[in-house]
Amino acid sequence: MFSSTWNFIKRHKRKFIFAGALVGGVYFLGKYAQRKIRDIQEREANEYISQARRQFHFESNQRTCNMTVLSMLPSLKEAIIAQLNSESLTALLKTKPDNKLDIWADLKIISFTRTIVGVYSTCMLVVLLRVQLNIIGGYLYLDNSANKNTTAPMAPPDVQQQYLSSIQHLLGDGLIELMTVVKKAVQNSLGSMSLKQSLSLLELEQQISWMRAEVEGSERPLSWYMLADDQDALADQACGLTENDVLTIRLLNETRDMLDSPDFTKVLHTCLNRGFSRLLDNLATFFRSPSVESDHSLAPDSLSGVSLPLAKIIPIINGQINTICSETPSHFVQDLLLNDQVKEFAATVYETFSMPQELQK
Repeated sequence: MFSSTWNFIKRHKRKFIFAGALVGGVYFLGKYAQRKIRDIQEREANEYISQARRQFHFESNQRTCNMTVLSMLPSLKEAIIAQLNSESLTALLKTKPDNKLDIWADLKIISFTRTIVGVYSTCMLVVLLRVQLNIIGGYLYLDNSANKNTTAPMAPPDVQQQYLSSIQHLLGDGLIELMTVVKKAVQNSLGSMSLKQSLSLLELEQQISWMRAEVEGSERPLSWYMLADDQDALADQACGLTENDVLTIRLLNETRDMLDSPDFTKVLHTCLNRGFSRLLDNLATFFRSPSVESDHSLAPDSLSGVSLPLAKIIPIINGQINTICSETPSHFVQDLLLNDQVKEFAATVYETFSMPQELQK
């Protein structure tokens, strides 16, 4: 029996060897496949956890952006009113001075100037802070994800403070330059207009459009008012630059690149269009006749039939600064903070700066 079995094996030796090799190969191949599948699953799980962590950090960063904007609006409003103080002119008019018409003429220009500057500067503040805080946020994510024993931080606290202080340009010299340009546009549009001249809401919208065209068509781009365009003061100290100074200069240069991008320009103009649209919505409530007030089904075009003398429009436009630069979330500010294009742009900035450098190459 054994001899016959042995003879059978010898006759089919090659088949047995082949079968053994095949079974062994399948076994090891299965083990290899299992290990590869396990590696892939672990890598996918790590990527999912990383993406979830980055998404959570991004959303937290956007809430910080919103709170920062709201916290800075009082300072912006104060800076605007300090330079364009219509309240002193209003108080002077109550004394019934002999040069009343001259004071009214000044009040006309200042009231429109400060409201339009308020729209521009608030939109600029919203978008600029979105850029700065998402650049910082991206680097902070990388710093938190890196091995702190072997990797130097890309955005240490001192650098963050030095970098974010550049926003003061928009609240200082940039704002004053913006006021000058807007005031000139207001003067060209309304300077010769009589206080008795009546304007409908549509005619007022046309006047504001002309002012915008002059401001936005000037030689300087709007980004010039947001970040100092001259060579950074730190760069002039080339021999004495600290490591933090170098990091700050890099952040400022990256910010300038963002401000010069077509995407940034598009988002800023979207915010400006929405901001001026909301301003006109606020003004529309003062142009409603009793019939319009009682019949909400009337079309918005019916407002074109209601006109107010310029003398009555001035105090209305003058008070809009309190809504535009409100530290409490007004409809005006919420429209800007919750704008979809602003959110998408913020996500793009954050993703760009939260991606490890080796993956960007």
